[in-house]
Amino acid sequence: MFSLRHVPAGLVGAVSLVLAGVSHAQNASETDTEGLKIRFQGGVNAVAERNLFWRFGETVAHAEDFESDTEWLEAYVKPGLSYTRTTDSGATLYGGLSAVGSWTAGADAFGTGDTGRVTLEEAYAGVRFNRAGFDFDLSAGSQEFEAGTGMHLSNGGSNGFTRGALKLGPRKAWAMAVLARAKRGDVSGTAFYLDPNSAPDNDNGTRIAGVDVRYDPRPHTYFGATIGTVLESTAPYPVAAPGGIGVPSILENGRDGLTFVDLYMRAKPFAETLPGAFVVAELSVQSNDRIDMRAWGGRAWAGYDFNHRWKPSFGFGYQTFSGDDPNTARLERFDPLYYEGNPKSWSTGSKSSMVFINSNVASWNAGFSLSPTPRDKLSLQVSRILANERLSPIQFGQATRVEVEDGIANPISGVTRRHLSDDVYLEYMRVVTPNVYLTAGFSVSVPGPGINSIVTEVDAPVWSGGFVNLIVNY
Repeated sequence: MFSLRHVPAGLVGAVSLVLAGVSHAQNASETDTEGLKIRFQGGVNAVAERNLFWRFGETVAHAEDFESDTEWLEAYVKPGLSYTRTTDSGATLYGGLSAVGSWTAGADAFGTGDTGRVTLEEAYAGVRFNRAGFDFDLSAGSQEFEAGTGMHLSNGGSNGFTRGALKLGPRKAWAMAVLARAKRGDVSGTAFYLDPNSAPDNDNGTRIAGVDVRYDPRPHTYFGATIGTVLESTAPYPVAAPGGIGVPSILENGRDGLTFVDLYMRAKPFAETLPGAFVVAELSVQSNDRIDMRAWGGRAWAGYDFNHRWKPSFGFGYQTFSGDDPNTARLERFDPLYYEGNPKSWSTGSKSSMVFINSNVASWNAGFSLSPTPRDKLSLQVSRILANERLSPIQFGQATRVEVEDGIANPISGVTRRHLSDDVYLEYMRVVTPNVYLTAGFSVSVPGPGINSIVTEVDAPVWSGGFVNLIVNY
């Protein structure tokens, strides 16, 4: 069990001090459009989990000291400064500086707790100006950046483990992001160079460069493309054993040289007859000739936003990410890179997304939301999650085990049945004030035949959990 006495006094004090000064800074920013401004973000989150990872820690990993039922408390503060000034020539100079202090009290989902760190989050400078009808924006430093819809590049900072705040995930900025943006009319483009803010014990030296181009002809409609390449990386890739029989091998420096082309769009094809209808589609193709790799991923989604005071919205879709086919010499495993993994974006399921990254998985998804009042929103998401390739890694060597068939013991990896799990996620959000948000959520993951094929003695149990958090953002 967690206890508030485990939270450092310095962190609590920092929250109090910054909150005390926020109201003054906010009042000043309402009248001052330029100059120095104080910014603040912070949050606290209480989490409880039951039958974590379908109790694989006990039944598969045989980790007797791993707690499959746990509760923990996490918190963070993110104070910062921003500066904006317009020169006599019309150019706008800007910059920002912020830090994150985060903490976890009690053991989190990965058995890490009573730990946290204070790290630099943002430290950037830039200039905006207009020339020949183009709006230009050049910036460099530690800052946030998302390419396209966040399928590949969004979360530049790592969270959890020694840094704490696993679920809140307050770090998003890249350690270095050099961005050159240009816009004219409905067309915009960004050239980027990215260095992730990885935890020191998990830094694989990945560096990425590319360009994102987007066309926004009307509100809620866009067409875009992201093209990128991994300039260098030591991140390894798992490779399925031939025929799926045997232990997966590890390809060192597999990510080095990866290239990807991602096409994405959102449109309202029946704007006159069905004004609330919309469709979303995305397709990414990855390749790396150095290691004979070809992989792909994407999604298709259709929905409808109803014209009602409660703003009901419904959508249904499918997303998929290729896995390594154990019957070919080529590597087909999709690399999700630094994707946006919250349940409303690119996660595969809710609970299951803590186990499966976007590689060798697919999911059918349905979502519904409504807002009974302007300050309250209720949403429901349901996902059926599948493995694309059987007997192939879903994670690094996940579920590698020995199975006996016809009296012969064979080591295998992955799953023998495609249906992995069914996830249900219910969330309620309340806008307490324009700067304070309360969110509560509950989710369950019902194991399917694929998950049960890993457990030899009894079927895996239902994994459930919930949270309540409060976020302050000024």
